Amino acid sequence: MQWAFASDEWKCPYAENDLRVGSKFLTRMSAKDGSSSFDFIGTYTEIVPLSHIAYLLDDGRTADIIFEKISDTEIKITEKFDPEHENSEEMQRLGWQAILNNFKKAVER
Repeated sequence: MQWAFASDEWKCPYAENDLRVGSKFLTRMSAKDGSSSFDFIGTYTEIVPLSHIAYLLDDGRTADIIFEKISDTEIKITEKFDPEHENSEEMQRLGWQAILNNFKKAVER
């Protein structure tokens, strides 16, 4: 809830996560002004500790997250995802990158 949103105009008022293959996650993303809200829901399809997470979103799209150890204090995270068709791929890429940036800030606190 502290980092799963793409800009300062959004928030994550609710999240649940069960990080096991076959289990689900749900992240609610809501505009702070109350104009919009949606749930981001998926099922984990592969988990390799400290290396790889894959999941299937409820709309049929897939995503892969790869963790690469660069040094004892640095991890590179690469996220690959199937884009949806409502928004441009560039807009989606920027949104996913913003969420990763928020994650980085949260874990560095």
